[in-house]
Order: sequence, then structure tokens, then C-alpha cells
Amino acid sequence: MTSQSNPLFSPVLIAGSMILMIGFAVRASFGVFQIPIAEEFGWLRADFSMAIAIQNLAWGFGQPIFGAIAERFGDKRAIVLGALLYAAGLLLSSLAVTPGQHQFLEILVGFGIAGTGFGVILAIVGRTASDENRSMALGIATAAGSAGQVFGAPVAEWLLGMYPWQTVFVIFGGVVMCTLLFLPFLRAPVTAGRVELEETIGHLLKRAFRDPSFTLIFLGFFSCGYQLGFISAHFPAFITEACSAIDPRGFLAGIGISSTSALGAVSIGLIGLANIVGTITAGYLGKRFTKKYLLSGVYGLRTLISIAFIVTPMTPATVVLFSLFMGSLWLATVPLTSGLVAHIWGLRYMGTLYGIVFFSHQVGSFLGVWLGGALYDVTGNYNLVWWVGIGIGAFSALVHLPVRERRPVLVA
Repeated sequence: MTSQSNPLFSPVLIAGSMILMIGFAVRASFGVFQIPIAEEFGWLRADFSMAIAIQNLAWGFGQPIFGAIAERFGDKRAIVLGALLYAAGLLLSSLAVTPGQHQFLEILVGFGIAGTGFGVILAIVGRTASDENRSMALGIATAAGSAGQVFGAPVAEWLLGMYPWQTVFVIFGGVVMCTLLFLPFLRAPVTAGRVELEETIGHLLKRAFRDPSFTLIFLGFFSCGYQLGFISAHFPAFITEACSAIDPRGFLAGIGISSTSALGAVSIGLIGLANIVGTITAGYLGKRFTKKYLLSGVYGLRTLISIAFIVTPMTPATVVLFSLFMGSLWLATVPLTSGLVAHIWGLRYMGTLYGIVFFSHQVGSFLGVWLGGALYDVTGNYNLVWWVGIGIGAFSALVHLPVRERRPVLVA
């Protein structure tokens, strides 16, 4: 299949990118609600943190399930179900008044994200793209999620200035349903060989689970989820409380960032903005270099950047620099990890296999979000949570090195 007959920017890639962008814009905003909801009800920081942590865990559980639903009943049906659960979770959460209610309803949100997120969409994009374009297409689709993050948190902060958080949840529920407008463009062929098509999901899972490389990739993705979950949920509150005041004569105040809470929301947007470049670059490099070494490099750089940030006195300037540097590596692991899964185990059941690997990511995300709130309530700061993230980031940098990046030959 040539690049002329299968161009990089296909309708499937564009539609899938839009679904990811909208879904992740909403998801990236949850950290902005941390303080308003806790203050309204007098909850501990750990209470709302647990709700977001459960959301991430449900997302992890739901990802292989929705991957299997898409492969069994069709991609579009999986996405419709995901969007309905996502919107229902947001609408019902707007009525919640206890921590237990929020935590239970975030299960719906988490499953909704699974149905409209990376596992389903990247599998569609991966099957549609040619071998030549696949790595880059996965990078572009992943970058679309970051594009949503650019405006998700700032828009939530802006809306909270006009409406109560309950109304903002309802608005976001309606926005999620708009993703269904892109379904007619998601027509993805199954680009797999005859032997691969004939292999059952049970046989493929046995092959994968017996392969040490699958285990290493599974373990390595854990730290990505931990770091992203913690920062997404707690970074705005962390900055609001720990950062020095904004200089009224400085550049940030000059562009309208006049408080540390505004800086916290904008920092999430900056991470997403930098990640647009980072994920596309990762997709470009994934075609030309060994993916396992690129993954090891990404985790290693994340570890060094986190160390530099936590040991340096925090100022608005260090927050901006950290957001840009960490953002450039934020989701760079996704096109590389999903591309590695597709390369080693094929495209036929990519959604299910990547969903299983992604479960590890979401277990890490659950712990990052939950520990952030729990340890904050115990110690009064986030320092210990940062250092745990640094340690497991270094682990992930090492654990990818033994991965055998080659595809086994299937015999008919």
C-alpha cells in the first residue's frame, strides 16, 4: 500500500483526533475542580482525589474491555457506548454532594474515557495507516489529546468564574456528546495478513503473556500513569499553595495571569501545548529509531526534569519551564508504546492488547492521584509523592532496555 493510496492525513485520522481532543480536554480539567469542590463541602483533599483516582482505575479496567467490544461488535458502537457513559457520569456527578457519590459516579466517567480514548481510537488509526505512516499517525492522534489539554483546564477555570462547578460539569457532558458527530468518518479497514487474521484472541493472549517483553512493557507503562495522574490532578493545587506570588510587573501578569490559581490552570495548558510537539516528534522518531530506546530516554529525561524541579525553589518561572519540558515528554510514550505493541503482536487485536498494557498505566495513575491526596493530608505537602514518582520513573527507564523489539513469524 503506497503513501499515495493511503495518505497520512486521512478522514479517519482527522475524525479520531477530534474525538480524542474533545474527550481529553474535559478529562484534563478535573484538577481545576479540586479546590472548589473540596471547599464547598469541607472535604479532605483525599476525598476528591479518590474520586479522580477511581476514574483513572475505571479507565484502566475499561480499556481492554472496550478494545474487545470494538473488535467484536464494531468501533463505532464502542465509541457511542463510551460517549454515553462519559456524559452520564458528568451529568450525575453534578448532583453529587458526598465523597462516596462522586467516587462511585467517576466509574462511569472512567469507562466513558476508555470508550472514547486511546485504546479504541489508536487501534482504528493504526489499522488505517500504512506501515510507512503508522508511527507518525499514532503520534498525531496522541498529540490531538494534548491539544485538548491546552484549552481544557483554562476553559474550566474560565467557566468556573461565571458558573458553579455543577453547571460546568453539565456543559462538559454536552461537549462530550458532540464527539458522536465524527463517527461517520471512522471507516477503518483491517490491515492484517491472512495468518494474523486467523489467529484467535485467546492464542494471541497466550503468546503475549508468555513473552517477557510484554511483561516489561506492561511494567514500564506504570510510571507514566503515576506521573501523569498525579500532575493532572494535583499540579494546579500544588502551584496555588506552594508557588510564590505573581509579580504584578512581570510578564505573566501582563498576559492576564495574575494569581497562582490561574498559573496552575495555565500550567496544565502549557503541558498540553508542549506535548503536541513532543508526541508528533515521538511518532516521527519511532519510525526511524528503536522504540524501546526512545521510551527509555523519555522516562530518563522525565526523571531528571522532576528532580531539577523539586530541588529548586519554586517560582512562576520554574513552573512555566517545568510545564514546557515535562509537556514535551508528557504523552510521548503513547505512540511509542502503542506502536511497539502493534509492531510485535500485530494489528488484528491491537485494541485489546494495548488496553491490557494501558491498564498498568491506569493503576499507576490511580496511585498517583490517590497518594497525592492521602499523603498531602498526612504530611501537609506533596514532596514525598514527587520522590516516589522520580523513583519509578527511573525504574521505567531501565525496564524497557531488555525488550526484544522484533515480531515473531506466524506459521499457517
